[in-house]
Amino acid sequence: MNTKEFYIKLKISLEETTTFPTKYLYKFIVPTKGDGVQKIESFFNNMGAVITTKVSSKGTFTSVSILVKLKSATEVISKYKEVATVKGVISL
Repeated sequence: MNTKEFYIKLKISLEETTTFPTKYLYKFIVPTKGDGVQKIESFFNNMGAVITTKVSSKGTFTSVSILVKLKSATEVISKYKEVATVKGVISL
């Protein structure tokens, strides 16, 4: 499945299972070295998001969890696409 198909299926699923506005939980893993965590956090500035981070036991990766209130499935997907621009990020 390519990226475009993934986002289409995700939008359909979100619209079928979620009542918006809602609090949505994002989870990402990013290399600890570099500015990935800061870039991810910057995408959610001024949105009232609750952001938590945890560095892996070896210090190689950092997990980033973001709980934020969003208005639509389109907004959820838009944030995934923004975060996808961060080098080395894995969306869970």
